[in-house]
Amino acid sequence: MAARDAGSEAVAARVLRLLVARGETLAVAESLTGGLVAAELSAVPGASRAFRGSVTAYATEVKESVLGVPGPLLAERGAVDAEVAARMAEGVRRLLGADWGLATTGVAGPEPQDGKPVGTVHVAVAGPGGAGRGAALRLNGDRGSIRRESVKEASRLLLGELVENARAKDTERSGGI
Repeated sequence: MAARDAGSEAVAARVLRLLVARGETLAVAESLTGGLVAAELSAVPGASRAFRGSVTAYATEVKESVLGVPGPLLAERGAVDAEVAARMAEGVRRLLGADWGLATTGVAGPEPQDGKPVGTVHVAVAGPGGAGRGAALRLNGDRGSIRRESVKEASRLLLGELVENARAKDTERSGGI
């Protein structure tokens, strides 16, 4: 078993602290990371106060049938796509009744998938009121390192969105000043 990364562990703890402080929850949809994001989150003591659960949608048909990613989108672009990641994040958020959804999809290797090279990764966040963001990554390394780096980047993306969303709410409360 790979050693846990102290950096992503700290980010996961910070994400969960922010969610708990705001009274919000998180759900995760994972493909290439195969449950590693959920494992990172659930390793944080008290995670159950904000982490609702996850769906490991490794197979393309699970992305469609469970998470609600449109079949025509999957047929046209394949599972490794920015819009697919965004739909996965929204789908898991809705499915598990969470305020926030986080998703990962990509190619960890050893072979390309859907015409996409190894190291192509998309992560996405969906939040309340349509808040959301995605990131396209091009990662290097072996299968394990691509998966671990995907977990870190997904966690960082979510943390950034939570912080930015909190700033926007603070600005709204202060009258836009």
